[in-house]
Amino acid sequence: MTASPLTGLPMRLWLIPVEAFLLGSIPFGYLLFRATTGGDIRRGGSGNIGATNVLRTAGKKLGIATLLLDAAKGYAAMALAGALAATAIRQPEMFSATGAAVPSLHYAWLAAAVLAAICGHMFPPWLGWRGGKGVATALGVFLWLAPLPALGAIALFIVVLVLTRYVSAASLLACLSFPLLLLWRYGPGYPWPVYLTVTAGVILIVIRHHANIRRLLAGNENRFGRRVAA
Repeated sequence: MTASPLTGLPMRLWLIPVEAFLLGSIPFGYLLFRATTGGDIRRGGSGNIGATNVLRTAGKKLGIATLLLDAAKGYAAMALAGALAATAIRQPEMFSATGAAVPSLHYAWLAAAVLAAICGHMFPPWLGWRGGKGVATALGVFLWLAPLPALGAIALFIVVLVLTRYVSAASLLACLSFPLLLLWRYGPGYPWPVYLTVTAGVILIVIRHHANIRRLLAGNENRFGRRVAA
């Protein structure tokens, strides 16, 4: 197996953040909207390529498809990262943050994949480094890392959305809850490199919602169900 001349680590490990970023950078909202309408989703609604803007500008079917595909790419990025890491360290089982005990150094590679997948969605090179806000992709990442805490965050999203009809508020609270749910479920023994990048990813998502936060505070944020022109 080829090793890095700098560290002696298998070169396969260095592929982990690369593949996670590239998978995360697939702009499904943009591609689906282009294939269906011939238009550019960035010129409609909020200009975002994520599921919420696709739903508002092109309808429920395309919006749901974007959500599922964006989540799937986050999950796939982590699954592939796990497989690469497992092979590189000769582990027969999937290299999962909730699975078999492995040296903490190797958790750093999963941690890198977490942030790389989310950043890939936010900063896709194919669209001039201007992408989405990362919520759906993070959902897929979180589901792979820790299904039960992720399902708890989804439940909170649904409750907040039903009560307020603000997708942005529901998304922010769900994302912010995930690191707390991780601690509640797994305690301080959860691999700290992964926990740090999960937290960093959540902070990035909050920053990407800065305009939504301002509108929420001003009371003029768009509510769920409102259709806008593409």
